[in-house]
Amino acid sequence: MTSTTSQLKTAIDDLLNMDQAFIDWDYRPGANKWSKKEIIGHLIDSAQVNLQRFVRCTYEENFKLIYAQEEWVIAQHYNQAAVTELLTLWRLLNMQIIRVLDNYPKDRLLIKCDNSKIERHLHTVEWLAKDYVAHLKHHLKQLYS
Repeated sequence: MTSTTSQLKTAIDDLLNMDQAFIDWDYRPGANKWSKKEIIGHLIDSAQVNLQRFVRCTYEENFKLIYAQEEWVIAQHYNQAAVTELLTLWRLLNMQIIRVLDNYPKDRLLIKCDNSKIERHLHTVEWLAKDYVAHLKHHLKQLYS
């Protein structure tokens, strides 16, 4: 997990160390697109769900944990939050994920859970962790554009 958590640490540092004064956090690229605040909100939701997956996989297998990403972003009113609050929450959740993954029991890395919405798709903790970081990086690129 060292490579995965190292990539996650770098992504956190990259966002928090950039000059955020140049980011228009309220910018929405289209009518049905998320603002940059909502993108951070989505990443907060993703961190919360994935943290639960990682923790539960230490003692449980084949469970299902999903979330309705569009509905969660709407329900949590991220556009009304201060950017500093959103970034702090996002950073703290990811620091907890790093702590969990850096200390993950090696014999549980291949334990699976279902993250699909409809058809059952079981993925290992190792796969979920790598996918989580790739997903996070994908959305962070949207903030930089």
